[in-house]
Amino acid sequence: MLAILLPAAGASRRMGGRDKLLELVDGAPLLARQAARARATGAPVYVTTRHDRPARSAALAGLAVRQVGVDDPDLGLSASIRAGVAALAPDITALLVLLPDLPDIETADIRAMIAAHAAHPGRILRAVAVNGAPGHPTVFPMKFFAALTRLTGDTGAQTLLRQERFVPVTLPGYRAVTDLDTPEDWATWRAQRD
Repeated sequence: MLAILLPAAGASRRMGGRDKLLELVDGAPLLARQAARARATGAPVYVTTRHDRPARSAALAGLAVRQVGVDDPDLGLSASIRAGVAALAPDITALLVLLPDLPDIETADIRAMIAAHAAHPGRILRAVAVNGAPGHPTVFPMKFFAALTRLTGDTGAQTLLRQERFVPVTLPGYRAVTDLDTPEDWATWRAQRD
């Protein structure tokens, strides 16, 4: 069974005091919106959280997701991935990592990744933009779980993705690479939506 992990234990350091995962999109905090989109696939959803951001946990209230506390969130994205993999149920055979700050990723995109995994169950999959630029989400079969638990730093699984050949899965437009990390990113994205 495939599970979905939203690593949501980052510090939003580049947001000037705002929390990017609590920015409202279509009337809901981004984190809740993306977790709901993941849940709509029917797959189990895990969300890593940090203890000093209780508003993130509160935003997830009422959603059928498993929250996983990260004891060392300041060690970077790899800490979230390690904690998420450690929390997986024993019957999980693949993990789709969905960065929660990609607001254009829709349930259909996540389903496309899941379908691609069914076609290539032993391969790492990585979403790419229409121009071929690599982005997210990514899918890791169980044989890579041990490697995921050894990740360090704030680049997530980039080292593993460079070492292993992945199957690209093209998502519409630039959804796979639209990542909002700064107030300027948010302002530009919102202006394009209007």
